[in-house]
Amino acid sequence: MRRGFAAVLCVLAVMGLEAAALGDCEITRLLQDKLRYDMRLQYMKHYFPIDYTVQVQYEEVLRPSNITRLRNGTASEAALRYLWFHVSTQALLRIREVLPEKHPSWKYTQELCQLFDALGREYSQYRQTDVDVVVADLVKQVHSASAESRRKAVRPKALLDNCLKVMRMLYSRTCRWDST
Repeated sequence: MRRGFAAVLCVLAVMGLEAAALGDCEITRLLQDKLRYDMRLQYMKHYFPIDYTVQVQYEEVLRPSNITRLRNGTASEAALRYLWFHVSTQALLRIREVLPEKHPSWKYTQELCQLFDALGREYSQYRQTDVDVVVADLVKQVHSASAESRRKAVRPKALLDNCLKVMRMLYSRTCRWDST
């Protein structure tokens, strides 16, 4: 982790703010740092058995192509960010469901969850009625129990790879950070 981000997280933890005062750009910047390739590789691939997969709902796999398709269907950027937040949170929870607390990836996923919780506070103002109908329906499907039959096996690292790629698509312009 870069020193600047580590210092910010340390100060926030000491103050008990848990990133509450940060805006979505700052939180996603911290997420981007946490989702670096070397960290995803170590915690989501090397610490799991070879070819290990997690069962997720079909809707919990959000790829850049899905975002492009929704953008072409006139979904707003705010609605797409709302969708990304819900899908990524659910994917992270699916990964955490299979981890025992003593697993080497537990602390890493816990830190990601804390950043998503902080981002959730940013998005708490949104209601599903405020976002596009297509996006609201997708969010409902992600959180519905009836979609249990539509499952697919996905590697944990692939879930976080998609999370990062879509986050970069949605935030790189407005937050003015490189998408590389």
